[in-house]
Amino acid sequence: MEQTSGDVMMRRQRLAAELINYGASFTELGRRFADTLGVHSTDAFALMEIAAAEQADEPLSPALLSKRITLTSGAMTTLLNRLEQAGYITRSREHTDRRVVTLRCSEDARHLADEFFRPINAEQDAILAEYEPARLAEFERLLGRLRTAMNPGQPKGAP
Repeated sequence: MEQTSGDVMMRRQRLAAELINYGASFTELGRRFADTLGVHSTDAFALMEIAAAEQADEPLSPALLSKRITLTSGAMTTLLNRLEQAGYITRSREHTDRRVVTLRCSEDARHLADEFFRPINAEQDAILAEYEPARLAEFERLLGRLRTAMNPGQPKGAP
């Protein structure tokens, strides 16, 4: 069955609406996590980025983090100072270039995040287990391609 441009446009609009709703839900989840930590939502999102990068064994520097959450270097320094003072992150110099600072989550932050996200992750894992791995891989590729289409000048792996 051949798809018309109207069919494709309607699917794009429905998918975009669901992605917007998912983004709004993710933002609300981040706000609730921030409340749990007693920090601003931007701080919580930064902490989630730091934790995700660390889990992927690709720890972030302040410069890389500022690209992911779009803050100036001054605002990033202030944010990192707050997170460090709260005991949620550490900054270290692990790189051969000693000027490079590496951001790491504290054990306390990991524990709080695990407690907060465990039930949500379990529910999402149960939903994802209903789908064949190949189908999920297709969806990942689709989302990656759609994201790239919105940012044509960025490299493929860029957020």
